[in-house]
Parts: sequence; C-alpha cells; structure tokens
Amino acid sequence: MRHPIKPAFLLAASIAAPLQAQPADADIIVTATGFAQARDETGQAITIISDDELVRSQALTITEALKSVPGLSIAERGAYGSQSSAFIRGGNSSQTLVLIDGVRVNDPSSPNGLFDFGGLTAGNIDRIEVLRGPNSIVWGSQALGGIISIRNAEPGEALSIRAKAEYGSYDTASGSANIAGKAGMVSASLGGAFLRSNGISTIRAGTERDGYRNHSANAKLSFAFSEAVSLDLRGFYNVSKVEYDAQFSATPDTLSEARDRNLIGYAGLNVAFAGGKVRNRFAVTRTDIDRNGSDPATPVLFINYNIYDFKGGVDRFEYQGVIEAAKALTLVIGAEHERSSASAFFPANGGATPDKASTKATSFFGQAVIKPVDGLTLTGGVRHDDFKRYGKETSLGGNLAYSPDGGRTVLRATLAEGFRAPTLTEALLPFGNPGLKAETARSQDIGIERSLLGDRVRIGATWFRRTSRNQITFSFASFQSENIERVRAQGLELELEARPTETLRLSGSYALVNVLDRSPGATFGKRLERRPAQQASMSLDWTTPVKLALGATVTIRGDSFENRANTLRIDGYALAGLRASYPISGTFELYGRVENLFDTKYETVLGYGNLGRNAHLGVRAKF
Repeated sequence: MRHPIKPAFLLAASIAAPLQAQPADADIIVTATGFAQARDETGQAITIISDDELVRSQALTITEALKSVPGLSIAERGAYGSQSSAFIRGGNSSQTLVLIDGVRVNDPSSPNGLFDFGGLTAGNIDRIEVLRGPNSIVWGSQALGGIISIRNAEPGEALSIRAKAEYGSYDTASGSANIAGKAGMVSASLGGAFLRSNGISTIRAGTERDGYRNHSANAKLSFAFSEAVSLDLRGFYNVSKVEYDAQFSATPDTLSEARDRNLIGYAGLNVAFAGGKVRNRFAVTRTDIDRNGSDPATPVLFINYNIYDFKGGVDRFEYQGVIEAAKALTLVIGAEHERSSASAFFPANGGATPDKASTKATSFFGQAVIKPVDGLTLTGGVRHDDFKRYGKETSLGGNLAYSPDGGRTVLRATLAEGFRAPTLTEALLPFGNPGLKAETARSQDIGIERSLLGDRVRIGATWFRRTSRNQITFSFASFQSENIERVRAQGLELELEARPTETLRLSGSYALVNVLDRSPGATFGKRLERRPAQQASMSLDWTTPVKLALGATVTIRGDSFENRANTLRIDGYALAGLRASYPISGTFELYGRVENLFDTKYETVLGYGNLGRNAHLGVRAKF
C-alpha cells in the first residue's frame, strides 16, 4: 500500500472497537490509580478488553486481542510464538509496562527490558486493560509510554468450570480449562492452557516450517480471614519453544530455536481500618525469566550465538495505602523497593561463567483524587525514585475528568512527566553502553467521550502529544543501545461503537500517530521504525434469530519503515476475517473463524512472514 490511507475514508468506514457495551465491571478500572475506580472518574485514556470481547473475537493470542486497540501497533517477527513487541502511541516497546495479575513481567535480560508478547496465549485470560499514555506516578519508570494489564480468570462465589479446544490450519491445536469457586473463607481459580502449531517459515524467503509449542498454568487463592483482612496468592507459569530463522543468516532456513520459561508469583496481605475507609496492601512479587536456545547462524560482534542462556529476575516489595479522607478526597500513598538482576551466558563460545549484573531502586509516591463538585474528578501526584546507578528523580503528573450530565459526556485531560533509567542489558550486559543517559518525557492529551441515543451509540476522540529526550533505542549498526536526543510523538485517536438493536453491534477505531526523530542530524524529521502512521479496525457482530452469531473484522495498517533513515519501506496492508458461533446446548458452543480471508501477503518487520489464509474450528463449554 504505497499511498497513505485517507483519514476521512477511515473515519467514515470505522470508528472504535474499544468502546463496546461491556459487562458491569467493564466500567471499573484499576490501572489509573492502582485501586478500583469508576472509568468516568479518570482523565486517562483506557481501553478495556473484557472476557465477552475475548470470547466473541475468538482471539488465540494476546497480540490478536491487542490489534483492535487504537494507537497500539504490534511488530511480529513471524507467526505464533515469534518475537512480538507492542508500541503504544508510537513509544518504544520498552516504555510499556506489562502486568500479569498485578505483577510486572518486563524482562530485565532482554535488549531493552521489554516484554515479548509472542509467548503469551489468550488461554484463561478474562480481562485486559490498556492505559494509553504515561502513568509513572503510580507505576514507575517503565510506564513512561503506557500500561498493558492482563488478568487471568478470577475466583467466583459459585463453582464454575470452563474449557475449550480448537484445531485449525498449519496443524494448529489449542485448548484451555479453568475451575473456580469458593468454600468457606477460601476462594480459588486454577487453570491451564496449551498451543502448538507447525507454523510457517519465519523468514519470508524460507521454505521449512518453524513450529511452536506453549504450555501455561494459572492459579489464584484468596483467604478472607475477616471483612477487613485477607490474603491473596497468585501464580502464573509459562513455558514455550519456538523454531525460527536467524536474521543475519546467509541462507533463509536455519535450525535456530528458542526455549522460554516465565514464572511469576504474588503474595499480598490486605488490611482495612475505619470501616473500609483506610485500605492497606502489603505485597511481595517475583518475576523469574529464563531464555535459552541456539542461533547458529547469527554472528554478533564476531560472537556466534550457537548456544545462549539469558536469565532475568525481579523481586519487589510493595506497600500501597488508600485513604478516603473525606467524601470528596481520596489519598493514595505508596512505597516500593525493587531488586533486578540479569545474566548472559554463551558456553559455546568458550564462556566459563555468565556475565551478571544487578541493580536496585527505592520509590515513594503520593496521589490525591479530589471531587470538588459533582461530575468533576481531579487527580494529581508526585513520585520520587532513587536509582542505584542513576541517582534520584522526582516526577509530577495529573489529570482531570469532567462529566456534566451523569456520565453521558466525559471530558478528559492529562499532563504527565516520566523518567526511565537504562536497563541492565542496555547499559551493562553484553554489548551494553555504559555511557547511556536516562530518558525523560513530557506528555499531554485531551479527549472527549459521548453517549448518544440512549447509550446505543458511544463516540470518543483523544489528541495526544509526547516529547522524549534521550530516548533509548537499539542500534543494529553498533549492536548497542544509544540515545536519540529528541523524539516527538503526536496524534489523534477516534472511537465509536453503535448498538442499533440488541443483536447488532458495529465498532471500529482509527488512529493517526506521527513519531518523528527531532534530533539534529541526518535523521531529523524521519519517522521511527516499525510504527505505522495510520491504522484502523472495523467490526460487525450480529446474532441471528436462531442464535447463530456471525461476525466480521477488518484491520488496516498504513506504511511504516524498517530503519530510522526511512529508506526501507514496509508496505501497509488490510486484513479481513470472518467468525461464527452457535450454542448447541446451555453448556456447549461450537465456533469457528477464517483469518486473513483474502490471503494477503504482509509484513510488520521487514523480511519476516505472517500467516496466510487460515481457518479454525472449536468447541467451548461452561458448567
């Protein structure tokens, strides 16, 4: 697609998937302040992907579910299991904080401390919150660009069992099951999921298939000792193996493979006082990541990654207090201490011991949520971080939400600043650049959301701008991270959802995101790599009188570039998909879908292939 997509065409054709009619808890968010809050009381732009939406879209992986979020783009080096990065409003993937069940899972041993979405299936996920924009006050430096919070199935009051299994093209099979319930003071949710596929060649020019295997388990236990005291335990385990083709190989097909293991744990004590007006949370979390495998054809600075082993670990100690000081005033206070470590080992190159590095940081924050008059919510806060290697930094941020008519119209505005210290791999581990500077950013956005025709139509628009200094990026010229002196990202996100009848749903989104290098030099005014300037999605869902549900989705991505000089173009593309489901009883439902209906050849990373036309058929059950 050589010509830019016309915004007027996209606006006429689609306008916003995220603002769907959601179940009751979809109007409650937690990523804005760290505690449950009504959605119309935050000035930040947040997209909620509910369990109903995940079921309706039949998303097999988290990346498939995220592609409908306005202002968020995904870069994938191939099909299932391939390295996948998320860019929110054009920010680096390292500027996106990723949470699974409240635990930070960004990998300190990865090149930029990012999270690889390629190994995460939809499995037993029942909710995703995407905060589009910074929230460093509550969540710290990794939330400089945004937050993606993923939640596994929650315990319930009554015993419930859900399961599904499906099979499709490329010999792809997947399944998941989860059981949840409550007995006395104990609530629990336990589940597991798997996905395997023979896949396609990762490199588009290759011929052999690169397969993928993934297994995961999720668990949550809650002990309610009283109305005021409870203990939460959470765990998530994921192990995967993916075959791929080496990027710098002289031949397209190689025997490279990667094996990843992710383990997260959470233990939190909740204590309330004063009839629930003072709530305290004390928590310990652990993230443990191990990535190893072989890449026999990839030389890096004369080192051959024949066998490699990267390990990353993060231990966090958290306290958060929520104080309802008055009817119109809520205070949030917090303290955190984080210890992170990373190591890299190349035994095939004669390495006797791993290269290791570690660091720590201590943080304090405070935030006030004020409701001076009906319909107006003001939120402001300050955060102070003390980084072992990069000193002390204080950040400010605030937002407002105003609804003059009981939530039908919501005006939002945000002003925030953020700070991100270089990660261990960026500054130290192997090929690290010890001369890196910390990156800073200032962001503004303003938006409006409006419900019309008795809430049958909801529209939204958000303008945003972020200016980053010393933004850290990886250079394939030096194989080191380096600073970009100044980057500016600005754009517009449009959303709309319409429910003309109880059985018909129309939704779509459009985003214009310009991310430009504003540093003096040859790349001044050039777009940052792998970030399409324009993107859109459109969906139509209809439940027929015989309960057969039919749906269609179209996603459109504009052109982008593979390099910062903007000499290597990645053409834009449009994809279409169809889906259907039919309940054969009160317990069982058949479903199926066809993706990439017109067998479009497209890339999100230059030279890496993606799935052609593919079909899947499955069954799901709820007891």
